Parts: sequence; C-alpha cells; structure tokens
Amino acid sequence: MPIQKLLDELEQKNAEALAMGGAEKLAERKAQGLLNARERIDRLVDPGSFIETGRHARGIRAEVRHKTPADGKVAGFARINAREVALVSNDFTVLGASSSVINMKKIRHVKAVACKRGLPLVFLGESSGARMPDRMGAPGRAIIAQDPTEYQRLRESPWVTALLGQCYGSSTWYAAMSDFVVMRKGAVMAIASPGVTSIAINKPVDPEELGGWKLLTGVSGLADLAVDTDEQALDAVKTFLSYLPTHNQEPPPEQPVPAGSDEACRAILEILPESRNQVYDVRKIIAATADRGSSFELKERFGRAAATVLARLDGKSVGFIANNPMFKGGALDADACQKVTSFMVLCDSFNIPVVFLVDVPGFLIGLEGEVRGMPGKVINWMNALSLVTVPRITVIMRKSYGQAYINMGGGRNADEVACWPTADLGFMDPRVSVNVLYGVKEEDDPERFRQLVAEVERDTSAWSLAALYEAQHVIDPRDTRAFLIRALAVHRTRLRNGVGGHRLANWPTSY
Repeated sequence: MPIQKLLDELEQKNAEALAMGGAEKLAERKAQGLLNARERIDRLVDPGSFIETGRHARGIRAEVRHKTPADGKVAGFARINAREVALVSNDFTVLGASSSVINMKKIRHVKAVACKRGLPLVFLGESSGARMPDRMGAPGRAIIAQDPTEYQRLRESPWVTALLGQCYGSSTWYAAMSDFVVMRKGAVMAIASPGVTSIAINKPVDPEELGGWKLLTGVSGLADLAVDTDEQALDAVKTFLSYLPTHNQEPPPEQPVPAGSDEACRAILEILPESRNQVYDVRKIIAATADRGSSFELKERFGRAAATVLARLDGKSVGFIANNPMFKGGALDADACQKVTSFMVLCDSFNIPVVFLVDVPGFLIGLEGEVRGMPGKVINWMNALSLVTVPRITVIMRKSYGQAYINMGGGRNADEVACWPTADLGFMDPRVSVNVLYGVKEEDDPERFRQLVAEVERDTSAWSLAALYEAQHVIDPRDTRAFLIRALAVHRTRLRNGVGGHRLANWPTSY
C-alpha cells in the first residue's frame, strides 16, 4: 500500500479521535459553559506539551467500536509549569466516559508510569460508571480485578482529582485515593448515580444530597475545595501541585519570596485579641506569618475547628495546622481529628515541614463524639504524629489544654516548641476547673472563686514551661515569621537532601 494512503488513513483516524463524541454533543457542552475533555487538558497543561497515549483505542465490543473514539478517556503525559505529569481526562461525550476493558488499560498504563517514573497523576473526572456490557456475567468478572494493586497508594508521587461533572465508578474511586480533590459546584460524586441509587433504596434521591459539593466539602470531607467553574478547578490543580514535589524523593519546589512578606507579621497583635475568651480567625495569623499571598487552605468547610493550610515560608513549602477559635472555640471534634491526620500524612509523604499554631481548649466532649469513635480518632492522630519524619515546629499562642497539648505537638512531639507570652498551659479553662475540682461557682462565693482561679492558674504560664525546658523558646508574636524561618533552616532534612522517611506513605486515603 502506498505510504501516502497510509498517512491519509492516519490523518483520518486522528480526526475521528479528536472529534470525540461528535459536533452536536460538543456544542451542547459549550452551550452549558463546560469544557470538553481535550479543552480541559489544554487549559491545564503547558502549551504544546501534551503527548497522548491510546488515541486510537476503541471499545472492545464490535457493536460500540465505531462510536468510541479514544474509548472515552483521553490519557497521556504533559507538563504543568514545566514539570512532567501524567493525566487522564474523561470524555463524557463518548458513552458517558464509562469504564471499559480498553480504557481501564489506558489508566493502568498511565498510573504505572506515574508511579515508576515519579510523575504527579491528575484525574479530570466525569464518568457514568462501569460500561455494563463489558462487566456482565462470568466473562465480565474475568476481565476485572486483574491488577491486585489497582487501588494501592504508596504515595510515590502526588495524585490530584478534579470532579467536573457526574462522577461515578472510576472517577469516584480515584478521587477517594487522591491527595487533593477539587470539584466544580454542580458536579456530583457517589458510588452510583441517583437513578441507580433511587431504584436500590426505593425512593427519590436528590443528586446534591447524594454527592454534591456541600456534602463532599462540609460533611464527608472527601473533597478539599469547591469552585464555580471548570477553569477555576483546573487552576486549583495547578496551585496545589506548586507546593508539592514531582515525586517523594525530592523536596518541594522553591518560589521567590514576594516583596513585603515580612510586613504583615509585625502587625500580628492587631489580629490576636487580648482577652483569652475572645475569638479570632487563625487563618489571618497564618496569612500574616507566611509569604505574602501564599496561603492555600485544604478542607476549609470540614472540621473547621482546625485549619490545614499549605503555604510558603522564605519561598519553601510548609504545612500549617492551627486551631481556629472561630469554630467551636477551637475545640477539636471528630472531623477536625480526621482532617489533621490526613494533612500530616500529606505533608510527611511529600517532604513538607509541619508548623503547629496552638490555641486549643481540648477535644469536644459529648455523646456525638463518642458515637463517632472519638477516642480512636484522637489516637489515630497521635499514631500518625509519632510517625512523622519531616521537621515539626510548634508555636503555642494561647490555650493548650489536656490531651490536645500532646496532639498539637507539645512536649517531644515537635522538634522545637516556642511559646508566645500569652500561652496558657492549664489542663482546662481555670474557671471550669474550679467548678469541677472544688464545686465552687462564682455567683455563690465570688471571693473564694477568685482565689481558687488564681491557684489553678499558678504555673500555667509560658515562663513555667520554658523553665522546665519543655518550651525551648518564648518569642514576641511579631517575631513568629522570623523564628519559624530560622528554626526550619536548622531542622531541614540535610542528611536526606530534604527528603523524609515516608512512614505514613500507605496510610488510608480516607477512613
């Protein structure tokens, strides 16, 4: 056959693949303000860097082969900010991007390359679930579960998922395994679609209640961030990856320090109230301490008594774990425990030092917490903390009470502990202590109550902790940024070139 004829055939096959599900379906998406699978890739990656794998793949069954260009999943390799990544973008215009024998082979190949070669893996999720004809009966059983490590995470490199539409089946599973999940409002993620679910439970199911953004970001915590558009979701993917190394055997990338980054911390006392019982938003403390404009919060709507924020100090990535008195007075509940533990796993797995900013009245006690297994979550946190190998620096700002003192990096659970002069190291609020220990209420005997409060508060100051060398430093709050930069420089993991021990690498991705 003449070479030109073969080249013409190649051109035709390329055009068929690039046409995706056809002009009509692509026009429908455009009218809805949604990017298609290939437009999403173009928006995400550096121009001209995408190399596609499996462009000419087709569904394995004869009856669908003609209408499955690229078999509904566009996969390959590209660069984001000049760094190599592997990616899969689901093409909902082709049989709803349903998972099939062939396109799952594509995912397996891209995933294997990412793990073996040390590339971040990005999933752009939108899929209807399994392609049922491929999965039905005994023959269908014989083509799945052929990879015993398909759902294994050893965190060789970061995984990121953007939920950009209906997400069932593989889009759900890979989101649940990812280190960061961003979703477009209006997207839905669940095990099965509302239609299938409503039949199974014999009552109508609202998609938003089943797996909408409010549920995933605020109740289950399976999504880290919700945004309004595809474009914003893809930008969030790029932002998240900018804090992380390409793989776990290198330190995170460094960025130039923005001008004026030292100024905000000098005004930090304007954020912190003088009254111990007055609330404030700890995220403002983080923003004032970190490099200017570098704060990127994960799971903002979930476990809000704690804030988990990626940021930079002196151009280098750090992870802030901070109690937030704005929510539940900073008392840690079951969701906050789960959130903090997963954040420590992320930081340790990818060589990001951890900074604790402490203002914690303890754990939120009560029936709800016990029903949710709160003791186990507290100890999960402690187990994870004991396994962290990256530098850990603790700054006790105000309250650090009870067991939460330990969980928030007190004692030998940090490499350095610093106190602000406002630090309070009691076991619980002094006024509550007097009630519990002595059964005295202020309204019954004001003078006796005052005396007992003073007694309980004895030896609970920053100076008392420093005198015992349980805090190595007492610092002016306005010097916090400078202290952290210097302390982290001392504790940088030099013997391993900035790489930690990754003892949390196989910790469950959700639990």
